[in-house]
Amino acid sequence: MKKLILLLSIVSLTVGSWGCKESFLTLAPASNPNAENFYKTKADFDLAATAAYNTLYTVYHPQGAVSYAGELMADNATIYNISGNQADKWQFRDYTLAPANTLVYQFWQDFYRSLYNINIVLDKLEGATLDADYKTKLQGEMLFLRGLYYYNMVQIWGDVPLVIKPITAAESYNVLRSPAAEIKAQVIKDLTEAKGKLAAAPSLVGRATKGAAQTLLGKAYLMTGDKTNAAKELKEVYDSKQYELLPAYTSLWDPKVKNTKESIFEIQFLGGSAIHPFSVYHREFFPNSNALGFYGSGMNQAVDDIWNEFETGDSRKFASIDTGFVDAKGVFTPARFPKKWMDKSAPLINQDIAANNNFMVLRYADLLLLLTEATGEVSYLNEVRKRANLPLYGATSYPAKYNTVALALEHERRVELAFEFQRWFDLKRTGRAVEVLKTKGKNITDNKLVLPVPNIVRDQNNKITQNQGY
Repeated sequence: MKKLILLLSIVSLTVGSWGCKESFLTLAPASNPNAENFYKTKADFDLAATAAYNTLYTVYHPQGAVSYAGELMADNATIYNISGNQADKWQFRDYTLAPANTLVYQFWQDFYRSLYNINIVLDKLEGATLDADYKTKLQGEMLFLRGLYYYNMVQIWGDVPLVIKPITAAESYNVLRSPAAEIKAQVIKDLTEAKGKLAAAPSLVGRATKGAAQTLLGKAYLMTGDKTNAAKELKEVYDSKQYELLPAYTSLWDPKVKNTKESIFEIQFLGGSAIHPFSVYHREFFPNSNALGFYGSGMNQAVDDIWNEFETGDSRKFASIDTGFVDAKGVFTPARFPKKWMDKSAPLINQDIAANNNFMVLRYADLLLLLTEATGEVSYLNEVRKRANLPLYGATSYPAKYNTVALALEHERRVELAFEFQRWFDLKRTGRAVEVLKTKGKNITDNKLVLPVPNIVRDQNNKITQNQGY
């Protein structure tokens, strides 16, 4: 039994889960293949790639690891009464996380199960007899996904086991935590290789591209403090002219508008039917109420601090935060909650709302602000402010309290990217997390800038160390 639990913590040696997951891009047929007899044809690898992309639904779920860390542990959002294990969820909000927290263990499993789907494709591609261009692009896509996941994991836990190939349960006992510096180096290696294998246009809608790999690579370099290389990668994407800001910020959040010129990497959803992978962000971010015929989960409710961060006249405020809802009886209930992924036209199916919104992991406004971070040049930041019709940095009417480029950038990223799972990672990257969050009443210390390693993982293998402070 011990080996089985460990297996689920770090690796998964079956691909039977494909049959119960909805397809990421196309509705692939149910399949339960044997790994030894699979991975022969392009169709096999297409299905395997779909399974790998499907893991984005778990990692970027509104109740997934990136959401809990990126928003709930920062200062944009909170939770009140919420479905499920409230005590474990409040621990993220209150910085009282314990190694026995069930969600921390779930997130650990989610990442390593996802990595297995990616690693098995990369492993089997090596010996596959397939078209060379197809193999190269698919390798690039899988390397991008692995880089993305380890980029998040190293910020969430620090040192983690580095698994870059399929391993057996017995082998997993010898895979201990690698230093964070090694994880970051692997992220940069994967993304560097990925950008060299990927094309400017996606192989299919929603697949990773060279621009996505370079944007994330730039972000990874910033995570390591290497602004020179970050600027180089980000500037190449900027100069490619492949992406641009949409004229209106509000149009980014129309559920019918997808994969625009502003989108660099976007998770695909198909609303309107129970058999499609419909978007759950609307439901999860709606207040904990069934007033509209479905039960909202109450995740990431907007706090006064983010509401007040928006400048007077900033239209992004009301595009990002709703102020309440009207129930079937016409009664208005005031509440502040994320609005970006609302789909009011979506049908109700089995007391759930089958929303159509995609989720942008990387977008051009993010890249522009990263360029200012890497170079110190405010012209990129001002492109974002110009779209919002706000005074440009350097103008006399610009808010005086953001009187340095660093503070101006911190403010701009917060309001532009509100509720997009960025805030906590931004504060950590710039070394401002403890200072900023303490002033907001968060019980944060340097040791709490990473999550604990789950107790179950350490029970399975006593060679696995724990983060300090837990």
